Amino acid sequence: MAVKSGKVGIFSILFFCLWLSSSSPPSLAELLSPKGVNFEVQALMAIKEMLKDPHDVLNNWDGNSVDPCSWAMVTCSNQNFVTGLGSPSQNLSGTLSPSIGNLTNLETILLQSNNISGTIPSEIGKLPKLHTLDLSNNKFSGEIPNALGNLMSLEYLRLNNNSLSGAFPLSLANITQLAFLDLSYNNLSGPIPRFPARTFSIIGNPLICATGSEHECNGTMPMPISFNLNNSQSAPLVGRTKTHKVALAFGLSLGCVCVVVTGLGLFLWWRQHRNQQIFFDLNDQHKEEICLGNLRRFQFRELQIATENFSSKNILGKGGFGNVYKGHLQDGTVVAVKRLKDGNAAGGEIQFQTEVEMISLAVHRNLLKLYGFCMTATERLLVYPYMSNGSVASRLKAKPPLDWSTRKRIALGAARGLLYLHEQCDPKIIHRDVKAANILLDDYCEAIVGDFGLAKLLDHRDSHVTTAVRGTVGHIAPEYLSTGQSSEKTDVFGFGILLLELITGQRALEFGKAANQKGAMLDWVKKLHQEKKLDMMVDKDLKNGYDRIELEETVQVALLCTQYLPGHRPKMSEVVRMLEGDGLAERWEASQRVESHKFKAPELSSSERYSDLTDDSSLLVQAMELSGPR
Repeated sequence: MAVKSGKVGIFSILFFCLWLSSSSPPSLAELLSPKGVNFEVQALMAIKEMLKDPHDVLNNWDGNSVDPCSWAMVTCSNQNFVTGLGSPSQNLSGTLSPSIGNLTNLETILLQSNNISGTIPSEIGKLPKLHTLDLSNNKFSGEIPNALGNLMSLEYLRLNNNSLSGAFPLSLANITQLAFLDLSYNNLSGPIPRFPARTFSIIGNPLICATGSEHECNGTMPMPISFNLNNSQSAPLVGRTKTHKVALAFGLSLGCVCVVVTGLGLFLWWRQHRNQQIFFDLNDQHKEEICLGNLRRFQFRELQIATENFSSKNILGKGGFGNVYKGHLQDGTVVAVKRLKDGNAAGGEIQFQTEVEMISLAVHRNLLKLYGFCMTATERLLVYPYMSNGSVASRLKAKPPLDWSTRKRIALGAARGLLYLHEQCDPKIIHRDVKAANILLDDYCEAIVGDFGLAKLLDHRDSHVTTAVRGTVGHIAPEYLSTGQSSEKTDVFGFGILLLELITGQRALEFGKAANQKGAMLDWVKKLHQEKKLDMMVDKDLKNGYDRIELEETVQVALLCTQYLPGHRPKMSEVVRMLEGDGLAERWEASQRVESHKFKAPELSSSERYSDLTDDSSLLVQAMELSGPR
C-alpha cells in the first residue's frame, strides 16, 4: 500500500512540474539548443550576413552572444524574445535571408527606405504574431509570396515602391485583420479580389484589373489611387463593371440612376452614424471623412470620458500648443491626448485634416506615431500612444539617472528621427522646437521625436511667411530669432543644444535662469571646451560612468551643430554619420581651419542674443515652452 502511495505521489509531482512548465511564461532557455546556441541569434546573424551594411549600424550584432536584446535595431519582449526588427533608412543593401522565418516571435518588421534587393522570403509567412510588415522603398523583385496570406495577425502591410511582379497575391484577401495595404508602384498584374483592408493602394500597377473583368487587364485602364474597402464605395473596380452592366441592361435610365444615387446616399449616411470610428483616405481631401491607414477619428465625448473630462490630475504636460492628458480608451488602450489651444486658429476642417494627414505620413521608428484626431467646431485634439518613460527632460531629473550609453542611444535615435523629417519624408517637415521635452522615451528608452509638424498646423492664421517664432528660449537658432524664418538648420541648432542637455543633465532654459542669463549654456560649454575642462560640464549624476573620448566627440558634434551661421552647420544626415563615428574628425578639423582664417565679424554671445527677452516680453511668453513635456 505504501509503494502504491509513493507511486501516486511521484506521478503527482511529475504532473505538477509539467503543468507548471507549460503555464509559466517562456524564458530565454527555451531558445537555447543543447549546445547553448540561441536560435534567434543564429537567425539574426544569418540576416546580417546577407545584408550589406555600409554604415555599420549592425556592428554590435555578435554571433557569440546568448542574448540579442541589447543589439541595435532589435526589440525584445519582457521574456527576451525578439519581437521587432527595425532598420529603416539605413542604406542597407544585399538580400533578406529566409532565416527571418525562424524569428517566430516577431511582431514588427520595419526595413523601409533601404536598397535591399532579391525576392521577399516566403518564410515570412511563418510568423504567426506579425502585425506590421514594411518593406517599402527597396529594390525587391519577383512575386509576392502567397505565404503572406498565412499572416492572420497582420494589420499593416507596405510593399510599395519596389520592383515586384507577377500575379496579384489573391491570398492576402484571407487576412481578416488587415487594416492598411499599399502595393503601389510595382509591376503586378492580374485580377484583384475584394480586400478587408480599410485603405488599399494600387496606383502604379497598370496591368491589374477587377476580379471578373480579366479581359480588361491590358494596361490601358487608369487605376484609382486607393479605395476605402470598409465603405459602400468599396471595390470601385468591381462596382464599375457592375454599374456598366446595369446601365446597359436598363438603357441608361435616368430614373434608375437617381434611385441608385439616393440609395447610396442613404446607405452612406447609415454607415456614418452606425460606426463612430471614421477612417479617412488621403486622396479624398474634399470630404469630411477621409481614410488614412490606421488613423482614427475620435468623437469628442469619447476623449472626454478617456481623460475624465480632461481632469487636471491626468495632465502629462503643458505647453504653448496646449495641454497633454493621459487617457484610457474603452478598449483599455492608454493614450496621450493633446488638446490644442485655440482650436479655431488651426485652420478650417479641410485644412486641418490635410495637415494632420501630412503629420501621419511621417512614419519612422524614432518618430511619435499619430494614433488619431478629433475635430469639432471649437476643438482640435490629437491622440498619440502613451510613452511610459516620459520625456528626456523629465528622465534627466529622475532617479536612477540615465547612464551614458543610454544617452548616446537617445542622441542617435533623435538624430535619425530628424533626418527622416528633413531628408526622407515627403513633404519634408521642419520641427522648429527640438528640445529634451519633445524627445520621448518608449518602454525600452528608445528616443521618439514628438510634436513635429504642430508649428505649421497652428500657423494658418499667418500668411505663407511664418512670423511667429515658435520654439524654446535657449534652443532657438539666432537667424530664426531675428528673422522668424526657419529651415532644417534651425532644427540642427536645436539638436546641438539637446546634445548639451544630455551631457550636462540640465535644460538650457533652466541653466539660463540660474545664471540670470538666457541661453548661457552654449557660451559656458564653449569656454570649458577651449580650456579643455570637459569633465566639469558632465552631469554629476554620471560620476565617472562615461567615456572621455566619446564625450569629446559628442561635444564636438554639438558645437558643429550650433555654429552661428546656418550654412556652416551640418545636415542631419551628416550628424547621424558623425554620431556613428564616421567623418567627425575631418569635419571638425575643417571647421577649425575656417574658424582660424575667416574674417572675425562681431558675433554676439548667446546671452547677448537673448538679452532683450525679459519675462514681460511677448516673444518670450510665446517661445518659452511651446510644446512642453508629455
